[in-house]
Amino acid sequence: MKMVPAEEIRRLGRELADQSLLLSIRFRALFTLRAIGGAEAISGICGAFDDPSALLKHEAAYCLGQMMDRQAEPALKAVLKDRGQEPMVRHEAGEALGAIGSPESLDLLKEYAKDPVIEVAETCQLAVKRIQWLQKNKDNPDVNPYQSVDPAPPLEEKDVVKLRESLLDESLPLFDRYRAMFSLRNLGGKAAVLALTDGLKCGSALFRHEIGYVLGQMQHEASIPQLKAALECAEENPMVRHECAEALGSIAKDSCLETLQAYARDDERVVRESCEVALDMFEYENSGQFQYADGLSRPE
Repeated sequence: MKMVPAEEIRRLGRELADQSLLLSIRFRALFTLRAIGGAEAISGICGAFDDPSALLKHEAAYCLGQMMDRQAEPALKAVLKDRGQEPMVRHEAGEALGAIGSPESLDLLKEYAKDPVIEVAETCQLAVKRIQWLQKNKDNPDVNPYQSVDPAPPLEEKDVVKLRESLLDESLPLFDRYRAMFSLRNLGGKAAVLALTDGLKCGSALFRHEIGYVLGQMQHEASIPQLKAALECAEENPMVRHECAEALGSIAKDSCLETLQAYARDDERVVRESCEVALDMFEYENSGQFQYADGLSRPE
């Protein structure tokens, strides 16, 4: 991205913090700040951790992890430690620390790998494994077609059937199952998508939520029925429903629209807000715009 004046970055920070604006507008400001990068953008993003929206705080932590800038570590560590924060926010802070990959975060992550909130504990266990993997594989960077920083690197295995077996084997360490998950995502195609959708029935809510995330990245319509079923299930963990809603917005087929509109009125706030954002993503995907986070120089 081109050099952005400091005042423009501060304007985006104010837009991100403005609770009177539609959440979709604030999300676009957030993702523009992520694309800009640097200390000023990080400061603006970190300001979101005082917001009442768990979804916005969760996405702020996600963006900081994807930026892979150690300047964000103090704020992320504070969020992970804060038991007053929602579990999905603390989880994302732990995942972001794993994404940044600093060995200096290991002691804290190991401590919170025993957190009483299972989603936080499992996330920190994965983050520890990722940093340890990075330490042993410094010359083997984890690159993927989606240019995302993932909680686990893919496996070398290319056989969809074998990867599906590993994905669904709940006796395996979660890190190994995540590796199978990202291998299937990278392979792509309908068979890999359908294998991944079977993961929406597994026991770990954290695992199911990550399945929703990768299906959203893949944007394959074969996953729509399973994503809709998860979103429509009131008994499902809200963190999973949120990710499935955003995946439907990313896939952006007409068959997704009615469901997202209906669940934009859900009793669960994070689900309502996720559907609101997903509807904005749906509009973007069908608009021909070049970049979702094009929040620069938007008229006041």
